[in-house]
Amino acid sequence: MHGLLLAAGAGTRMGMPKALVRAPDGEPWLVRGVRALTDGGCTQVSVVLGASAEEALPLLEGTGATAVVAADWEDGMSASLHAGLAAALATDADAVVVTLVDLPDVGADVVRRLLDPPPAPATLRRAAYAGRAGHPVVLGRDHWDGAGGLATGDRGARDYLARHVVELVECGDLATGADLDRPPG
Repeated sequence: MHGLLLAAGAGTRMGMPKALVRAPDGEPWLVRGVRALTDGGCTQVSVVLGASAEEALPLLEGTGATAVVAADWEDGMSASLHAGLAAALATDADAVVVTLVDLPDVGADVVRRLLDPPPAPATLRRAAYAGRAGHPVVLGRDHWDGAGGLATGDRGARDYLARHVVELVECGDLATGADLDRPPG
């Protein structure tokens, strides 16, 4: 299973790239996101960086994750998804778990739930929180070309998922799934 952690954006509302944000305990969100994927069942993890990639790279040391730099990161989430899926294509993974760096309360328990039963190439599955679809998203290999093809601007796989039947997996008992776009306070 391959995990994709999208962390390329500039984080303008946050005041800094989210790849550089740290939790109150000092742990980088990047490390937390990689751990959620690996402890949740992903044997490989690619982290897509963009804004301040040079500063973020050292944060990944020791995590086992591979960094992928989206040169066109300023184009939005679609650039991150394209870069991440390109990295996954070089593997033998049947599916990818796509998650975002700004979901600090989404942990390994959510990923584990999404990976049960193990995804197949035809799988389309996503976490839901109180019935509302969110991240992570599981994209089976059969969907990579289609999801990437419809991803434009700051819209990742959203349009592709809207056109297909997606299995929602309720995870509201495990996390809020809320993304953090602004600094606390």
